[in-house]
Amino acid sequence: MGIGDQVWDDDAGREGIVTDMQGGTYVIGPVYMWAATWTAASDEKLKVVLSREERLKRQREQGW
Repeated sequence: MGIGDQVWDDDAGREGIVTDMQGGTYVIGPVYMWAATWTAASDEKLKVVLSREERLKRQREQGW
């Protein structure tokens, strides 16, 4: 799991994109906006929905 991966956070009950990793803590932002980030203390309850590569490929295909 890395920066740019789209993940489901079981604790937060929502989906987001990993924007940063700070000392083992993951900073996650909403999928469709860049405000209201949250953190996850580890990746134990994070599930990758789309890897960064897959997400960027889909955006290119959709003309984003």
